[in-house]
Amino acid sequence: MKLKRKRKLVTYLNILDQPVRFNPFVFSRTFLLWALLGLVGGTIAGIYWIGLEFLTHQLAFFSGWQVIPVMATCGLLAGLIIHFIGDPGEIHLIVDNIRFNKGKLDPKNNPSMVLSSLLCVASGGSLGPEAPLVQVTGSTGTWMGKLFRLKGEELRSLSIAGMASGFTALFGAPLGGSLFSLEILHHKHAVEYYKAIIPAFVASCFSYLVFAFIIHLGLAPIWDLSAYEYSGIFDFGYAVLFAITGAAFGWAFIFCTKFFKSLFERRPIPIYIKTLIGGILLGVIAYYFPITRYFGHHEINELLTGNFSLTLLFAILVFKIIAISITVTSGWRGGFIIPLFFVGATLGLITHQLFPVINLTLAIVSCMAAINACVTRTPMSTTILLATLTGFGHFIPILFASLTGYFLAPRIPFISSQMKKQ
Repeated sequence: MKLKRKRKLVTYLNILDQPVRFNPFVFSRTFLLWALLGLVGGTIAGIYWIGLEFLTHQLAFFSGWQVIPVMATCGLLAGLIIHFIGDPGEIHLIVDNIRFNKGKLDPKNNPSMVLSSLLCVASGGSLGPEAPLVQVTGSTGTWMGKLFRLKGEELRSLSIAGMASGFTALFGAPLGGSLFSLEILHHKHAVEYYKAIIPAFVASCFSYLVFAFIIHLGLAPIWDLSAYEYSGIFDFGYAVLFAITGAAFGWAFIFCTKFFKSLFERRPIPIYIKTLIGGILLGVIAYYFPITRYFGHHEINELLTGNFSLTLLFAILVFKIIAISITVTSGWRGGFIIPLFFVGATLGLITHQLFPVINLTLAIVSCMAAINACVTRTPMSTTILLATLTGFGHFIPILFASLTGYFLAPRIPFISSQMKKQ
């Protein structure tokens, strides 16, 4: 009995010896760190976007046959940057580092990623700036975590929050960006990363504010597809049918990418030769189909407002898939989410022209959701992102389409590191 009393006395003394804390709220000092990361991430994204817009306007001056030498030159320069400064890797490396490297993203190759991706995206490659921003802001989160001596899950959560801040800045969707930074890490134990949802959400909100202030971003959707009226329960069935078509073209994109990857890897050649060849091929496609040039941020609106024939839409669909595949496999840097949305929009327009009685907006949004969820395996964030970007306020049809694309995805994912076991 004496021993138990002594133990209780030691326990009470230890409790009294601890400093008294008067904060009755969930709010803590870590919130300030998440907010600071969001502010830094938004600033980085804003500066990157301004530089991208400036370079894009300079290179857009070249048109017609001139796009071929311009894109070839930019491809060569991007390859030389990667060869001499360092290979920043792709989304596969980010997923691997978050899962197997204790959440550490190395910032040493950020200069190579920024410079090469600016050239690739601005010259007209079919990849967007989301992947470079995610890598740069995610590695910034790692750097800040080390600066404040964070370890373990706290460091991993800060890296994920940095990724979310970069993704959110581009898409203007804090909740969608937060979920995407978690869903992209998908594997059978993916739920463990959801402890990072609050840090990601806080960083995303602050990143969005700074980015919106820098580039004067509004709250209106980028692609206005709000003209939709619910016509009954059959709309969910239509969404699933459209999504099946979108998933089929998601498979087509994956197989096309594997085909070009096998061609580029058949013989070991320097990275700058691969990017040069990729630039020439992309320039030729852009010469014959100018709307396939660039990653689709503005081109989707051009597609929606234009009066394209069915034959031309089919050609745009096929050559856009080929252009994205070449861009991905030839060493060009960037992300493929917005380009996949472009493919989905084209497919929706084709479907409507084949069957004019169907709702055009529902067809477009369903195809966009399905093809992205099929390739990236991110159904929840895809739903929220599309609702934000298109102004399509009916979540459930988009969710039906996203889940259809997700469950019809290939068993071996496009981002192969998503399925590696720990």
